[in-house]
Amino acid sequence: MIIKTVKLTNFRNHTSYKLECKDETSLILGENGCGKTSVLEAIYILTRGKSFRATDPEIIKNNTEFYRIELEYVSGEKIIATYDGKMKNFLILDKKTRRLPKKNKYPVVLFLPSDLNLLSHSPSRRRDYFDRIFSEFDETYASNLSKYEKALKQRNELLKKDSLTEDTLFSWNIMLSKYGTDLYNQRITYIEEINSKLTTTYQSIAKNQDEINIFYKTEAKNLTNEQYLKKIEQNFKKDSYLGHTTFGVHRDDYIFEFNHKPANGSASRGESRSIILALKFIEADLLTQKLHLKPVILLDDVFSELDETRRHCLVKNFKNNQVIITSVERNTF
Repeated sequence: MIIKTVKLTNFRNHTSYKLECKDETSLILGENGCGKTSVLEAIYILTRGKSFRATDPEIIKNNTEFYRIELEYVSGEKIIATYDGKMKNFLILDKKTRRLPKKNKYPVVLFLPSDLNLLSHSPSRRRDYFDRIFSEFDETYASNLSKYEKALKQRNELLKKDSLTEDTLFSWNIMLSKYGTDLYNQRITYIEEINSKLTTTYQSIAKNQDEINIFYKTEAKNLTNEQYLKKIEQNFKKDSYLGHTTFGVHRDDYIFEFNHKPANGSASRGESRSIILALKFIEADLLTQKLHLKPVILLDDVFSELDETRRHCLVKNFKNNQVIITSVERNTF
């Protein structure tokens, strides 16, 4: 499935905008601040169901009462999303839904300039990055993550209240242990899968023999549900004092290693960029392999951050995908 057109109304700073997409590569040119990223954001909402950077009240154009975005595939299928200031709805074949149905989602590889700094970002940014990737090709992971985050939020709210007892938290502790162990097992499986391809993919970009690995750092390693639950319960006094849950997979991290040393500090700027390129290539391969669909590639002004060799590698690797690029430079390739 390939995107044919995208239309925006009252979306970010666009009163009205239409993009006619090409089968292979479409280039959106413009100065910084003109709304190029907003077009990719609209595509992401209509293919994945939600924005990658904001909530609906933040997206609607100032001094307007609604936004509307429409995506048409070359097959003729149309997906429309509207937001009236209170509620977002998707319209597909005259049927209205609050969420984008699974069958109407389409895989996307999103490449943002901030991704190039993933190695030095905070643990929470790296968790968010991998959560987004794993959720895209595994609906069970997405469901487990959503349930875990809701339980965590409820437990943390209770921890801020006075006269709290351990019994009050029991049901939330059970949920966190169940979904926490599930998330750990899924994460370790997918990181092992990425690691099996990472060095080879990196070497094909960098043309050297350096070794790359991602170390999944967690306190929940190999714990059963019962052991996970016990860890949470042991931290009751500490959690009550601090007002938040101090044990769990929401504190995990992904450490990139470069020749068996932490990459953040040992890898050069160019080497770090090659690592991220390799990760993006593997992400696209995993989506194709698991969903049997070639993902749409959304590149948000990343060419200005890459040298000529890495630009060429990026274009070459995604030559069989539909690619939509934003840039301030006309001579992007």
